[in-house]
Amino acid sequence: MFQGRTPFLVGFLACVAAVGAALFYFQRHLGLEPCPLCIFQRISIMVVGAIFLIALLHNPTGIGRRIYGLLLTIASLSGIGIALRHLWLQYGSHEELSCGGTLEFMLENDPLLKVVEDVFKGTGDCGEIVWSLFGVSIPGWTLLLLLGLLALSLGILFRKSH
Repeated sequence: MFQGRTPFLVGFLACVAAVGAALFYFQRHLGLEPCPLCIFQRISIMVVGAIFLIALLHNPTGIGRRIYGLLLTIASLSGIGIALRHLWLQYGSHEELSCGGTLEFMLENDPLLKVVEDVFKGTGDCGEIVWSLFGVSIPGWTLLLLLGLLALSLGILFRKSH
């Protein structure tokens, strides 16, 4: 499973499927507007997907393969952190959450560092559960995907060379 280009292809396809589902099913078909943390989770999945694609095209061996594994692990962990924060906002008791504007509005009206700080503080939009499957919200499913990508990344990073 962790030999050749296969893990890079599997990871890339998983990322494409996730971003495709977000854009075409959740956003276009269901009409759900992504909150700022949702957008950051999408970006993290796109970064992981881009690394998988570059590695797929490069087909590294030896230390190069381990470097891609490390980059994928770091990117996956970043996305996991964002998804965990989002879940904490959704499932915790956070009466202090205020309704914030869209990410586009925030970027137009505030400096970038303030936008990032405000996004991670959370907004009413980020704390609201708008869709779930089997009792798991969208960031929960995103977390499961990212944990799978992390496992794949760690397999690439620590696989013994023959």
